[in-house]
Amino acid sequence: MIRILLADDQALVRGALAALLDLEPDLEVVASVATGDAVVPAALSVRPDVALIDVQMPGLDGLAAAAALHRARPETRIVILTTFGRPGYLARAMAAGAVGFVVKDATPEYLIDAIQRVHSGLRVVDPGLAAESLAAGASPLTARERDVLVAAAQGATVRDIARGLHLSEGTVRNHLSAAIGKTGARTSAEAARLAETNGWL
Repeated sequence: MIRILLADDQALVRGALAALLDLEPDLEVVASVATGDAVVPAALSVRPDVALIDVQMPGLDGLAAAAALHRARPETRIVILTTFGRPGYLARAMAAGAVGFVVKDATPEYLIDAIQRVHSGLRVVDPGLAAESLAAGASPLTARERDVLVAAAQGATVRDIARGLHLSEGTVRNHLSAAIGKTGARTSAEAARLAETNGWL
């Protein structure tokens, strides 16, 4: 029996997935959580074999939750299951310790097969997204440029960002300028939007 943890902020999606997976004779949903913050505590409590984690959730996002789960319980195989099949998400998911990446418009049969395959030790990645990710290449943003863009996308001023990240205002402006140049944008808002679209934030 493959024990599964579901993490998705939408109750209907969690319920539908649990009902679907529980129909399979070798699958059992042992925990279902609505936030990224709840992933590690639930996993430590129920010890799942596979965790299906959505990317966009309140609190800790799915990629950060995957990284935390991988550190806390590396024997749990992590599959990112998301509506947002963005190339940058794939690279970040694999760096976080995920061994699978499936988009939500996949067929139920594909998802079930993916769970069984990752449980057996294989990696599973949506083939179209894999090709797109290779074509797009890695994120051009440094970690600090990403942090600054995330804050800017949330409406923070240069002064707010400098204070929050313990940087000088000049350094924040330099990071924003570099991010704008690397994304080919004209403004920091446009740079943040383009970076989000590519899954770099």
